[in-house]
Amino acid sequence: MRWILTPVGSAGDVFPFIALGRRLREAGHEVTLVTAQIFADAVRGAGLDFVGVGNEAELERIMRDPRIWQMGWGTKAVFEHSAGVAGEYLEAIRSVVEDDREPARLLGSVLAFGARLAREALGLPLVTVHLQPAVMVSAYEPPLVLPALDRLLRVLPVRVRRWLFDHGPNPLDFFAGRRLRDEARHLGVRPPRSFFREWWDSPDGVMVLFPEWWAAPQPDWPQPLLQMPFPLEDLAQDAVLAPEVEAFLACHEAAPPVLLTAGSANVQAQAFFAEGVAALKQLGRAGLLLTREPDQLLQPLPPEMLAVTYAPFSQLLPRCAAMVHHGGIGTLSQALAAGVPQLVVPMAHDQPDNARRLERLGVGFLWAFA
Repeated sequence: MRWILTPVGSAGDVFPFIALGRRLREAGHEVTLVTAQIFADAVRGAGLDFVGVGNEAELERIMRDPRIWQMGWGTKAVFEHSAGVAGEYLEAIRSVVEDDREPARLLGSVLAFGARLAREALGLPLVTVHLQPAVMVSAYEPPLVLPALDRLLRVLPVRVRRWLFDHGPNPLDFFAGRRLRDEARHLGVRPPRSFFREWWDSPDGVMVLFPEWWAAPQPDWPQPLLQMPFPLEDLAQDAVLAPEVEAFLACHEAAPPVLLTAGSANVQAQAFFAEGVAALKQLGRAGLLLTREPDQLLQPLPPEMLAVTYAPFSQLLPRCAAMVHHGGIGTLSQALAAGVPQLVVPMAHDQPDNARRLERLGVGFLWAFA
């Protein structure tokens, strides 16, 4: 059996699919991962076949626009980009299927609209993969997506919330519906009335990569559904801590540092790091500043601070006193696994919902909404 995995997004969106790919390969399946070219080394390093799609320059342009971390504009940018690459994903899937005699099945992220087009146009079974409960639309337990409307939404009766979700406006159809409709018609596929209500979850099955204690199943969740533990993929099998990180941790073993990160995709976190460094200096604590863009950091850094471009969380977090971060589900789940205290500063997307769930469990703190 050939499994074609189609994540769309940043490292936090792609790494869980690498974890799924490893498991499928260990079970004896052939695995191809279709995603952005920047993840080629990570995918191939995991022993999986890789097909690159998308325009790296366009993806980088979106990541460098500060509006990506604003609630409304960020959602618009994500949906428009995902719809824009849907055709490329479909053609990549088609190329894998045509070159392989193995029967194929698809595992696609909720933003992998090309995978859904492939299901309709090529007849390939598709399982939709959800990484966080924020994308599980439920009238019984509405996710916190728009903090300004959350209190109003929660006082409404369930039947009213259900009507709103079934008939009210939604950002996917508003921002990406026309592009997806054109793609479907070009392929001879009849587009649905609402991509959000009819294509968000595949009728072939849904997999959620978070445990029940994090988000309990609701009566209106899609079926059939498989709920799995957090994948906790950080490529630790293929990486070790850099010598300078090891030396820094050893130097601060008596008073471990606090880890600060705004996520792998965030290159607009200058204020986050500046305020974090100032707070740590006031507390007299050392800090590890994890960012792929060191230019975000004020220079020179104090001697008790160290900038790191990448380090596996599973190796780093057990040696840290606490973690301050944006609330991405991958980052948050790694901190839960390590058992370190968390302070979350959510900015956009699924982060507010993740932060609230963490605080409800009593294992972390929420610092307003950025």
